[in-house]
Amino acid sequence: MADRRSRTVNVRMWLAGAMVVLMGAGCTPMDDVLVSIFGRSMREQPSFNPYENPQPSPEGSVPFASGNFPSGPGVVNLGEAAGQAPPPPITPLMVLQSAPEVTDLENPIASDANSLDRGEELFLRSCAPCHGEAGDGAGTVTEFGVPAFSLIEGEALERTDGYIYSIIRVGRGGMPAYGHQLTHYDRWHLVNYVRELQGDLPGEGSAEAESDSAEN
Repeated sequence: MADRRSRTVNVRMWLAGAMVVLMGAGCTPMDDVLVSIFGRSMREQPSFNPYENPQPSPEGSVPFASGNFPSGPGVVNLGEAAGQAPPPPITPLMVLQSAPEVTDLENPIASDANSLDRGEELFLRSCAPCHGEAGDGAGTVTEFGVPAFSLIEGEALERTDGYIYSIIRVGRGGMPAYGHQLTHYDRWHLVNYVRELQGDLPGEGSAEAESDSAEN
């Protein structure tokens, strides 16, 4: 019994010593064994220096610079739109100050049936919880004490399309930014639908208002 215990201790000590040697030598012994089997070593392999052999982006990938800006309405965003300038950068402060970069943005989407259908879908999904399905500010959140602005009366009627677009994009006050959820053209569809809820009442700087002004 004693001899068996002695042999067990000796084996354990031998294994412990072997482990110490292997750990001290790193991966070299294992690498040497692999060389004897496969005829090659991980220490000798082709490699590239940094930026020596850059690879193109995978097909269909979206760069961080794309800015959620597809090439056209109804198109899935697959990268920077060729030949089109993305919307200029704006901030919530610029919205509060009614900066020209905000108020002078032109709506590139015609207010046709397709745009209004898309705008209604987006409005009911993203806007109605606060502003109400009719845009009157009586959304579900108001039942819990959260205030919401009416979009069909008062100040909202005087805002330009660009201003409404910009609020959707970067937010203002208690209104959170939806730019990360709604694409560039979807924001404009929402603007068209808000105008529909307003009874086609033109905002400041709208095409209809400018036309009336020119006639007068």
